[in-house]
Amino acid sequence: MIGERLFRIGLFFLPSSALLGGLCLLAAGVSGSRGRAVPIWRDRWCQPLLLAGALMLIGAMQASTGALAWAGLGNWLPFFWAFWAFQPYLASESQRRDAAWMLVAGTLPVLLTGFGQMLLGWEGPWQLGGEAVVWFIAPGGKPIGRLSGLFDYANVAGAWLGVVWPMMIAAVLRPDGLRRRGAALGLVLATSLGIVLTQSRNAMGGLALALPLVIGPASWIWLLPLMLLVSSPLLMVVTPGLPTGLRQGAMALLPDSILERLLEREGGTAWKHTRLGQWTYAIQLVAARPWLGWGSAAFSVMYPIYAAKRWHGHSHNLPLELSISHGLPVALLITGTVLALLVLALRCDILQRAPLERAWWTSALVLLAMHITDLPFFDARLNLLGWILLAGLCAFIRHPQPVPGPDRDDPAVVPGSADP
Repeated sequence: MIGERLFRIGLFFLPSSALLGGLCLLAAGVSGSRGRAVPIWRDRWCQPLLLAGALMLIGAMQASTGALAWAGLGNWLPFFWAFWAFQPYLASESQRRDAAWMLVAGTLPVLLTGFGQMLLGWEGPWQLGGEAVVWFIAPGGKPIGRLSGLFDYANVAGAWLGVVWPMMIAAVLRPDGLRRRGAALGLVLATSLGIVLTQSRNAMGGLALALPLVIGPASWIWLLPLMLLVSSPLLMVVTPGLPTGLRQGAMALLPDSILERLLEREGGTAWKHTRLGQWTYAIQLVAARPWLGWGSAAFSVMYPIYAAKRWHGHSHNLPLELSISHGLPVALLITGTVLALLVLALRCDILQRAPLERAWWTSALVLLAMHITDLPFFDARLNLLGWILLAGLCAFIRHPQPVPGPDRDDPAVVPGSADP
């Protein structure tokens, strides 16, 4: 099936080239839209998104941000269609497994260029195929000293690595023989190091969130206490009210770069420039125009007036950003759909299935959690990845299968055996 092949190729190229990956995924989406028994406007999962899209269009007609309001629709309307169009390629467990392996394989250039820029001083732009693939690699990372790899900023690179990381853990848990599992473990460790080098707090939090979910509830009795012990220095640094000596001892155990990120040492940052200050102003904007919002990019236009010319491109919270730009009804429709997919997949016992199924759900949860304090979806590659994960969850819910007994993906059943 040509559409499915293009879908897999697009997933592989997505982190390396938004152009090549996007074109393959676009062609795959067109193919996946043909001959569907239920059109998009009759699909019960797409109907809330289509209603949100209609409200966005109405809001753009009266937005205060002019052309920016119409441009901002590109972050949403095409992806509503992609969510529906990609589901035929993710309908079975084997299809989701193949998609996950393509994402894992496509992440290798992100790690390679990231370590190269941090350790060897690599810098771009590098061009392949004329200008079909252009890698802009900032020497020393962007910001300096933080791994960014093929992405424009370290937090975005951390988001990609953090979302794909659960799938890498699942590769370790598969009974593919010691050699393959050893290679997968090396990839897990390399990705963990890459996330630490991004210094992204969201991505590092994603590591802690993903590990127990992918390994499975049977491991929690020993894994959770171990994770608490390992993370105790971080917790002691950020917990207020601890004795000074205990807190300073914990600080001595952490690298300076990570410590600075945890404490947000920005030379006397004013309260209004912190996340809480930004969210407080965002709530004021929502209260002023709750129904249709101000238009896309309104926060970036209006925040400098509030914060003495200090610029931020967004409000660092997805429900607030949606409410500011498009109104509360749109925010409720979109976030409600996403939460419903996660909850219903849980009710279908996705965490009781093979490691990769657990990893798929966990990757979606990690990306959702990142959008509580940041907005990586403004990178088109992360945006596409998010809707692909949601499409996989929707396909899982549509095609439920009985929870199997001990399956061949469980390393406890067939330790060290090769996959036939």
